[in-house]
Amino acid sequence: MDFRLSEDQAQLREAARAFARAELPGIARACEATAEPPSHDLVRRYAEMGFLGVNIPEAYGGLGLGNLEALLIVEEFAKISSAVAFPIFESCVGPVKAIEHFGSETLKRRVVPAVCRGEMVVAIAMSEPDAGSALTDLKTRAVIRGDRVVLNGMKRWCSGGGHADGYLIYCRMSEDEGARGIGAVFVEKGSPGVTFGPQESLMGFRGVPSSDIFLDDAEVPRDNIVVPAGGFKKLMEAFDLERCGNATMALGQASGALEDVLAYVQERRQFGKPIVDFQAVQLRLAEMQMKVEAARLLIHRVACNSELGLPSILDSSVAKCFANEIAREVTGSAVQMMGAYGYSKEFGMERRMRDAWGWGIAGGAIDIQKVNIASAMVGRRFDQRR
Repeated sequence: MDFRLSEDQAQLREAARAFARAELPGIARACEATAEPPSHDLVRRYAEMGFLGVNIPEAYGGLGLGNLEALLIVEEFAKISSAVAFPIFESCVGPVKAIEHFGSETLKRRVVPAVCRGEMVVAIAMSEPDAGSALTDLKTRAVIRGDRVVLNGMKRWCSGGGHADGYLIYCRMSEDEGARGIGAVFVEKGSPGVTFGPQESLMGFRGVPSSDIFLDDAEVPRDNIVVPAGGFKKLMEAFDLERCGNATMALGQASGALEDVLAYVQERRQFGKPIVDFQAVQLRLAEMQMKVEAARLLIHRVACNSELGLPSILDSSVAKCFANEIAREVTGSAVQMMGAYGYSKEFGMERRMRDAWGWGIAGGAIDIQKVNIASAMVGRRFDQRR
């Protein structure tokens, strides 16, 4: 078992790091100030640089590399900000992977290469006002009428809502109760009957748009069905990879905070010496380093173990839960160590802390991951309704 990156992987990570550090800090600050996402021009530039669809097969316009390579890039961009990393996250571990795995060949040819070229952003729409952690309570319906699918319902907390070009809509596609009736349909932004609510104002995630989606007799071709009724298990298998992306976005907040605060404590002087010379600072730095390294190893384990398919719910939930928790702890410690500078919006550390809290809610809250872990350990699902 070799924990070292290959030469090609190390070079890929360094290329992503160099680009992100040189090109993106100013854009990240603008996204934070305006709550606007990165421009389509920047997303196309990502594509030109080879940062989109890293783990998408070459036949569909990707680089044909593995999940680990994709997550290496996601982390380097997430160190700058969640907003500038989000298009890469969506192209490598988001709903486009569900389309790649389960969509028809014509749908895959229409959507996946466009994502890899930076011409299309695809978001996932799962949650509803009364269906978040209890996802199988969702009410949005899709009815097949000839060669069309008609959808009615409402989606909430869609990251990318109103901005993305297409949405993987989780919906009820039969009269069967619970998970048995759930499937997913790809719906393009301009489809008839699709409208959006105002942009949410969140504690963090500024520059990652979020809004309600309203589906009022929204019509799309029947070929846009990605998974029919009864395919909920497939959808969640694909979502396990998105959990790894979520974990990596959280890790990026922590590892970026650690790099920044490490530089700060060596430059900041109090009582006549750099504050890194104080043992209390040294101990906290060591604790932060241990947490970041442990989270990274858990995520990389999932990526390596899933190269021949999709990750297990146990591995992905462990990685996500741990990364979510340590991201909050590490960024909080960094804010404290930087004092007023950490608390100031001018220096960006408080943004990392706010975003870290968001990743522990998005994509399945921390406590839900713990339920998933326990379920996998004992080999059965726990019915939360009884």
